[in-house]
Amino acid sequence: MFYISAASSISHQPTFKNAGFSALIERLNESSALISPDYKGFIEAGLLRRMSKILRMSVACSKDCIEQAGIDQPDAIVVGTGLGCLQDTEKFLNNSITIEGLLPPTAFIQSTHNTMAGQISLSIGNHGYNMTHTQNTLSFENALQDAMLLLNEGEKHILVGAADEYIEILTEISGQLSIKPETLLTSGASFFVLSKEKASNALAVVKDCATTGFVQNVPEKIDSFLTDNGLQASDLDLILYSGTSDGLNDDAFLKSLPFGLGKCIDYLQLSGIYPTASAFALHYAADLMGQNKSLKNILICNSLIKRNLGLILVQSVEA
Repeated sequence: MFYISAASSISHQPTFKNAGFSALIERLNESSALISPDYKGFIEAGLLRRMSKILRMSVACSKDCIEQAGIDQPDAIVVGTGLGCLQDTEKFLNNSITIEGLLPPTAFIQSTHNTMAGQISLSIGNHGYNMTHTQNTLSFENALQDAMLLLNEGEKHILVGAADEYIEILTEISGQLSIKPETLLTSGASFFVLSKEKASNALAVVKDCATTGFVQNVPEKIDSFLTDNGLQASDLDLILYSGTSDGLNDDAFLKSLPFGLGKCIDYLQLSGIYPTASAFALHYAADLMGQNKSLKNILICNSLIKRNLGLILVQSVEA
């Protein structure tokens, strides 16, 4: 078992430093905006000015997690991101078009996908294992699996999370990304301290995580995943699923799943769409379990892109 000792999210919902947020949030609408905290409490002013949105979110959530968990340093930092630091990437590309001669290096340095994990490490003075996973919509699940492997190898506390940011060009090219026009594209960051041993502040348990690319039979994969964990579909109290990004055949997809529709919640209606929104779903699941002790088993089913399937089984600490 892998215990969630701390969780922190910055999103379009009132999630940051707000235990019990799951009882407050509602479906997002077009006027929804990223709810940013006062970053000055987490990042020095000089550094803050040079950080893009995604870096600010990642560092703030990471520091909040470490504080919640009551640890000095995590043994490793593992981050997942689908699209990386888009704001700095766009800035660098614009500079390459508009500036003649040598280009300022800052935007290029901060545009790489592993900038988040590196910046977190620098901010907290960590010199341990540092890894970034970028596998499209399965980036967070791969980061989570990496963290679980590290804990099985003897590490005690792993800082693991995911972040992606929205920039305007994503709306312009949403058709090429097979995203329906009315879908709300958002930014978000969610980080966790995953621990091998149970602590008094444990929020929930990550029982298992699995990923499948080019999936052919989703119900069969879900059944197999549950069987491997000694469960049946009837044992699930709640299913958090991602409505397909193109909005097509959502009803048919749901009806194909091996559980009742009354147990299903589309977490994209709460988080908006970004490649690593399943990290938001994990925080949401952990918070739900803290508020409702009757919830014992929650399955997160990430099929944001239909060819990819990510499954995370979350259990209550008492289960």
